[in-house]
Amino acid sequence: MIKMQERFIRVAAATPKLRVASCGYNEKQIIENIIKAVDNKADMIVFPELAVTGYSCGDLFLQQTLLEEAEASLGRVAKATRHTKILIVLGLPFVHDNKLYNTAAFLWQGLILGLVPKIFLPNYGEFYEKRYFSSGAFRVENVFVCGQEVSFGGSLLFACQNRKSFIAAAEICEDLWAPIPPSSYHGLAGATVIANLSASNELAGKSDYRRQLVSNQSARIFSAYVYACAGPDESTTDLVYGGHNLIGENGKILEESNRFERRIIYADLDLDILTAERLKHNDWENVPGVSLLNINLLDCYKTVYFSAEEYTGIKSIRKIDSTPFIPKDAASRRERCEEILNIQAYGLMKRLEYINCANVVVGVSGGLDSTLALIVCVRAFDKLGFDRKGIHGITLPGFGTSDTTYQNAIKLIRAFGASFREINIGRAVLQHFEDIGHDPAVHDLTYENSQARERTQILMDIASQVNGFVVGTGDLSELALGFATYNGDHMSMYGVNASIPKTLIRYLIEYEALSSTDPELKEVLLSIMDTPVSPELLPADKGVITQETEKIVGPYILHDFFLYYMLRYGFKPEKILSLAKMAFDGEYDEATISKWLKLFYKRFFANQYKRSCLPDGPKVGSVALSPRGDWRMPSDASGEMWIIGQ
Repeated sequence: MIKMQERFIRVAAATPKLRVASCGYNEKQIIENIIKAVDNKADMIVFPELAVTGYSCGDLFLQQTLLEEAEASLGRVAKATRHTKILIVLGLPFVHDNKLYNTAAFLWQGLILGLVPKIFLPNYGEFYEKRYFSSGAFRVENVFVCGQEVSFGGSLLFACQNRKSFIAAAEICEDLWAPIPPSSYHGLAGATVIANLSASNELAGKSDYRRQLVSNQSARIFSAYVYACAGPDESTTDLVYGGHNLIGENGKILEESNRFERRIIYADLDLDILTAERLKHNDWENVPGVSLLNINLLDCYKTVYFSAEEYTGIKSIRKIDSTPFIPKDAASRRERCEEILNIQAYGLMKRLEYINCANVVVGVSGGLDSTLALIVCVRAFDKLGFDRKGIHGITLPGFGTSDTTYQNAIKLIRAFGASFREINIGRAVLQHFEDIGHDPAVHDLTYENSQARERTQILMDIASQVNGFVVGTGDLSELALGFATYNGDHMSMYGVNASIPKTLIRYLIEYEALSSTDPELKEVLLSIMDTPVSPELLPADKGVITQETEKIVGPYILHDFFLYYMLRYGFKPEKILSLAKMAFDGEYDEATISKWLKLFYKRFFANQYKRSCLPDGPKVGSVALSPRGDWRMPSDASGEMWIIGQ
């Protein structure tokens, strides 16, 4: 259970039952839907275009009887909902200064907060709105509606006083189809939730286009987008309406109705995500030409205030993915894996071409990271037409090397047709212990780091021998936690895995395995996938791994989750903890999540110095830690505000 007002805003898009030109019947259906939305703890509900009358009234829109009854119905809906704190967005025709407008009315606790007119009127094909309606203006003026003085205009914002990120605005159907939708200006002015009251008819293929419009517009202006569409009760004289309701957020469709049905859809919006995106993309303030008819639109906006209900202790309906770096859909995951491997390979190809080099050196341990690095090298060499023998796969067994990883390393290098070389580091490390006066029986940090640095020294020197360079194997998760030996496995000439999280690497290897036509290669790749993550720096027990990374630093699935929400959106630890509790419900309890979250922050802040001198490497996703662009942080920054109080 969480406090909804601290985390999410619940919105609804409704397509109620309807009788064309029967305002009394329609208002009852609208009120029933509002009551349902209130019972479901919604903070905002959006109805279709001209929902009070029906969109398909034709020339009846010019009848005084219909227009007067529409306004009266609006007043009755407001009165019937005066004891609720839900923001209602409702479509109706409205007469002002002898002109008829297609409007969106915002209601709250019996008040009519404002009327937003449709700006762009379709007048082509089957649509001829200009026969009845006038285009609205952005300027705001005061009008009287149902005995209330109300703001009327296209540049209205409706801001929630007790949830500062909840700022709503509206556009109507065709407005979204315009070259520059009004919602673009609304977003620039600060709106985070856009309501679209629509009456989009159904044609073959149109639903896909509509979905793309909603998704793209929500991404373009970093907003949530609530799209409510007229349904099958509209007149079917010439057109059929499907009631295709959509709720989008920052480019993703969170919820969608089946067409040709009448129902309410709900989604919980995370407005902190939108705020975070806008903080990063601060070029909005420099947008040129934000004007229409020589009017600076951003100066025209008027804000009307309301407050939301203080719901507590309710369970969110938002689905929180426990693996945000990995697409859930199998087809999308395959496509993403291919794309990532290509980005990695082309990054390496550019480096090889630039220095006129056809040799690389990779330390292959038989673990996940080095396997992915070797896969990338093979792809790059094949695309360049280079001989795979120029890939020098070096296996460097030591005190903690297990039989499984040792055999897998050898099989993998040979299956790929790369040059193979084995160098046991045991004697060299023991000599080093003797030189520095370290007791080999003491398995401390010196014992571990000496092995990692010895391996790196060997790889670097072999690179000089073959006139090549060392390809790094370390991944994003290790960089975040600082789980790498400084100037050991931390260092290379090009780190192809630098922006790949640990949870994703298994899927990339699985994709390569399932794509392979070589049964031996497929077998060894699948075996590597099942191997526990380990640096293998402590002595093995009869050839079996004794040192498992996740028993030391915690589950990578949790750390990758923490990393994503910390870096991608800058969320506070308290919010990340709340999201993790939802995502890992039934898998990890709150105490366990909190324990590893504290460790994550401690290690993240303590190990920035390792990230400040990272080698080059290709960025493949929205979260990366390159000190040259993605993450610039002082190595001695204090993390106490992130750690204390969790």
